[in-house]
Amino acid sequence: MPHLGLVTVVVRDYDEAIDYYRRALGFELREDTPRVDGGRWVVMTPPGARETGVLLAEASDPGQQARVGDQTGGRVGFFLNTDDFDRDYKRMVAEGVVFEEEPRTEPYGVVVVFQDLYGNRWDLIQPA
Repeated sequence: MPHLGLVTVVVRDYDEAIDYYRRALGFELREDTPRVDGGRWVVMTPPGARETGVLLAEASDPGQQARVGDQTGGRVGFFLNTDDFDRDYKRMVAEGVVFEEEPRTEPYGVVVVFQDLYGNRWDLIQPA
């Protein structure tokens, strides 16, 4: 059965992105393999994730650099599901994650919009 394996996030620097995703979002580094072109294949996943991960891709030209932090035209483009909203929200606040609003309850769950270190917009969501 097909599934979504990876989603690319264009980053300014591999190491600063790895640090942020580990520290602030609690992700795990699944793979960091050098590529023949000088880049790296860097995969990060939320703890326990089995299918979908984030491929960190360092911007390699001015066009890609212009997209860092605005990959989805200012819309929320990434959705981080949790089974314990309060735990993860509090940990992320303590790590200095930038939240755009206070958490709110919607028919689909408890949600709050945050920005990653580059300004990409994410939802932290505990589904209803």
